[in-house]
Amino acid sequence: MTLGIMGRLTPDQARQEARQLLAQVDRGLDPSRERNSRKQAPMVSDLFERYFTEHAEPKKKPSSVRQDKRWVGRLILPALGKLKVPEVSRSDIASFHHAMRHTPYQANRCLEILKKAFNLAEGWGLRPDGSNPGRHVQKFKETKRERLLTPDEISRLGQALDRIEEEGSEMPSTITLVRLLILTGCRLGEIQNLKWEFVEIENGCLRLPDSKTGAKVVPLGGAAINLLAGLPREPFVNYVCPGLKPDRPLVGIHRAWYRIRATAGLQDLRLHDLRHGWASLAASSGLSLPIIGAILGHTQPGTTQRYAHFLQEPLKQAADLVAGKLAKAMSRPAEQKVVQLKKS
Repeated sequence: MTLGIMGRLTPDQARQEARQLLAQVDRGLDPSRERNSRKQAPMVSDLFERYFTEHAEPKKKPSSVRQDKRWVGRLILPALGKLKVPEVSRSDIASFHHAMRHTPYQANRCLEILKKAFNLAEGWGLRPDGSNPGRHVQKFKETKRERLLTPDEISRLGQALDRIEEEGSEMPSTITLVRLLILTGCRLGEIQNLKWEFVEIENGCLRLPDSKTGAKVVPLGGAAINLLAGLPREPFVNYVCPGLKPDRPLVGIHRAWYRIRATAGLQDLRLHDLRHGWASLAASSGLSLPIIGAILGHTQPGTTQRYAHFLQEPLKQAADLVAGKLAKAMSRPAEQKVVQLKKS
């Protein structure tokens, strides 16, 4: 084995290193093989090629894979791609994460991907077990953005949709999609990819074979049923909200949505806020969190828990009703009982 370059390594330093290597040989180790193995170790860029081909693409949804590729290609590989997989340290991951502190959401998603990739690296024998460099790197606190619709804003949005429909300035599919998002609380992709074969008007539900959380049944209210029942059904059109081609779903909705919300004077409203609006109204109407979570398809109770504070209003109303009745009963003068005396 070459120990170093003459002139940079003194004879005493070379003897000391030689003794350490010989000690490893005495313990049955092969330092030459280990050195060559480190030289031939894959880089982080190689690890992510395998991450996508053997993990993400076979096991994750296509939309999740596309998002992972954006995070990896735009943020992770430029910073860490040329490092050897066995040599990546916790300090490397922590420094990368800290450098993104001004965008905590992106930083945390990248950290999650890195932790998963290095877990896989351990399973593939590219790193020792328990050596994941992402362990103990703490996520940044994220501020959840909750933009909830008021009754007045819902009215303005409904009027804007009616006006746009009369003018014919947007595709009918676009207007139908927004109305269904408002009335069902579904995710955008669930309505965009909704086919007529998934709609069961007679049973009052949507039977979705796939969603973010897997297959699910979405119960429909009367207004949503009436909307779907009144839509035209054309031959060879599979989608409830078809795109420009009848055999394809509606895409590119966001530009149309920007125009719709501008017409309603709600420039800060996102499409996903319509789902939050459905959930918050359900909670303030007295529906329990488990029921709301079941309708929306939440798999984690904590996802629905964010709407818990809306439950206080119906509880306050109920407490006020009971307390009022009790107070009225306490203030009422006691009825005097008349006792008939017997004549002697």
